[in-house]
Amino acid sequence: MAWMALVTTISFAQKDWAQFGRYEEQNTKIDFSAEAVFMGNSITDNWYKFDTDFFTKNDFIGRGISGQTTAEMLVRFRRDVIDLRPKVVVILAGINDIAQNNGIIKLENVMGNIASMCELSKIHNIKVVLCSVLPCNHFSWKPEMKPAEDVRLLNGMIKNYASQHNITYVDYYTPLVNKEGGLSKELSDDGCHPKFNCYTTMEVIVVKGINTALKSNKKHYISTPKG
Repeated sequence: MAWMALVTTISFAQKDWAQFGRYEEQNTKIDFSAEAVFMGNSITDNWYKFDTDFFTKNDFIGRGISGQTTAEMLVRFRRDVIDLRPKVVVILAGINDIAQNNGIIKLENVMGNIASMCELSKIHNIKVVLCSVLPCNHFSWKPEMKPAEDVRLLNGMIKNYASQHNITYVDYYTPLVNKEGGLSKELSDDGCHPKFNCYTTMEVIVVKGINTALKSNKKHYISTPKG
């Protein structure tokens, strides 16, 4: 029916699909020169919530949004990264594409979205730190899926792209993965999202990547793991 199509169109048009509104107000209040913006999904979103000090004490900005795919990140990349003029962008993306949060997508197209973010950064003189996807062998919200192999394949693509384009690559996967291709219970409650102590391990790794990208030896604040 025509009226149903019209209602559906209006409903879709009213949705902030890429969630520009999530950080719109915060972006206008940035009053310091950011060393790095962390672009990502729930893993980055939770990182700021779990360990705010890591961000604030290092002049880092967290721009993660739970559930987002690389397509959504690419759409908001200008507002949430480029307009903030950081020295570096840390990109951690892809797991929600593998989970098919917005439908089926080939890994080559996921990599294409990540590559587009890198190309935008280069145009605007922002250094890039490309991160491996964290280990994950099941999704709590889609238990029927087995993502471990796709995670491994996508990480191979990300690493190769970084090598080919002289981009700093940060490998979270290798030191965190367990025998099943996921995160152990010590690192994650659900096998996908890090606990606090997992983030502190990631912090040690990523600040090295940021220093590499900036050709710096800066000492950064890193939180101490909990008991």
